[in-house]
Amino acid sequence: MTRFFPALLCALFFGSLPVHAEQANRDKPISLEADQMTIDDVKRIQTLEGNVVLTQGTLMIHASKIVMTEDAYGFQHGVAFAGAGGLARFRQKREGREEWIDGEAERIEYDAHNEVAELFHRAWIKSGSDQLRGDYIWYDAISERYLASAGAPDNKNPDAPKPRVRAVIQPKNKPVATTNTGAESDSNAASNVNPDGALRLKSTPALTPPEHP
Repeated sequence: MTRFFPALLCALFFGSLPVHAEQANRDKPISLEADQMTIDDVKRIQTLEGNVVLTQGTLMIHASKIVMTEDAYGFQHGVAFAGAGGLARFRQKREGREEWIDGEAERIEYDAHNEVAELFHRAWIKSGSDQLRGDYIWYDAISERYLASAGAPDNKNPDAPKPRVRAVIQPKNKPVATTNTGAESDSNAASNVNPDGALRLKSTPALTPPEHP
């Protein structure tokens, strides 16, 4: 799948997130439910509207509308739309754990063959206690990689704050280091930790998104 990625104002890879969706999902059939379904066998397009639920193994996508297309090799690609003012949502089980990956956005595109999900506008993903927010999120369940974009600035209002990617990442099997260098050091350390114990992070410079085959 080839897709044009706009220039990223804020991008951040999450190689540290231990996310791995169940690999058995790709071998499972896709089940679709909706209030209304239109099928075009010639163009290989299925359009579902009204309380749509897509299920493949442990993957579930809920949306107001989903358009499914199938290529010449039988691989399916779905686009989930949230509807007016709403959000489309997905949930997928992590490999070998009783934990889930949850996400939501105004539009979600899912490639069943590559197990890649793209979330557009008001995008949010949560894995365990880790969270990622942005205008656009690219998520590869096989390679366990994420990419997030903050979106374009508001050119009509130059005084408006620039959009940013936001993340909360919990330490993995490593206690938070403490020092006894005085109250000032303790205060500086505390300023880098949220009330729930999560480290505050800054976005990295723009990164080149991964190439799709």
